Amino acid sequence: MTDVFAHPWLSGLFADAEAQAIWSAGGDLSRMIAFEAAWSRALGTSGAVEVSVAEVAAKAIEDWQPDMALLRDGTAKDGLPVPALVRALKATAGDAADAVHAGATSQDVMDSALSLALVQTVDLLAGRVDALQTALANLSDRFGGAEITGRTRMQDALSIRAGTRIAAWSSPLPRHADRLSELRSRVAVIQIGGPVGDRRNIPEELVADVAHQLGLSPAPCWHSARDTVAEAGAVFAGIAGSCGKIGQDMALMAQDRTLALNGGGGSSAMPHKINPVRAELLVTLARFAVAQTAALTGALVHEQERSGAAWALEWMTIPQLAVATAKALATAAELCEDVAGIG
Repeated sequence: MTDVFAHPWLSGLFADAEAQAIWSAGGDLSRMIAFEAAWSRALGTSGAVEVSVAEVAAKAIEDWQPDMALLRDGTAKDGLPVPALVRALKATAGDAADAVHAGATSQDVMDSALSLALVQTVDLLAGRVDALQTALANLSDRFGGAEITGRTRMQDALSIRAGTRIAAWSSPLPRHADRLSELRSRVAVIQIGGPVGDRRNIPEELVADVAHQLGLSPAPCWHSARDTVAEAGAVFAGIAGSCGKIGQDMALMAQDRTLALNGGGGSSAMPHKINPVRAELLVTLARFAVAQTAALTGALVHEQERSGAAWALEWMTIPQLAVATAKALATAAELCEDVAGIG
């Protein structure tokens, strides 16, 4: 039970196909291959190698047939997959091997691939934030005028309209949309630093060329400056937390029968029960996302010019945090549609 998002049956609750496709092994590899091909072509454009040789290398890279066992064994030995990948790509390129990875480093490959994954994730989440805003607006149109008991500190307070509570659920979403928009420009940057991050002997024109090919922006090397990665995690967790607020409130409203839900879950021992499964899931995902940000913030401590330990910690946390957030947004929108009545 190491990964609930891909588990044979727990995935029925947690899986999110779109987000998992972004962060899958195949997705990671395709982005690394894209970097290596772009790098080879840029070597040709910059004059470091013949243009024709660079193109042969780039096409060989793009045509390489993935060997996951080779990458797994290489990662076990080297601590990351790129050295084994580069050896395989050089072998595939044959006489054009000198145009493969020359002057680049493993972190350039993997962090640029990370940038591409974060861009894809931000775009996915932005669309889902919009969808949730629409779902909540529809929910307010249907039931916003209903009178319900307002509660402060879990105790009965004064009567409020349901629309007041729904507005509280909705209010963070435009801010989250703004955060995602701002984050996108910061994560959509190339990582090129060379072996120790000083870009020695790497022309700025080559950096700009690779960035352009990948749809990223040129940027200073960020090998050991991981604040934007941590920021991405915090933005994702904030979104999941706002979804968790919706889930927690709906679960409590279902408990006191203020809210009626369609499509609830059943009990093996108590057939009369209708459990607010999706509402509970939102709370679970929110708490999980917050927990991942603690580890990701710890990964800010990258010693000197490159860290193996802190860097690997990012690999363990970012994908699950991204998937959890995407699943939370999709589930929250579905839950709004499940509401059969309020009041």
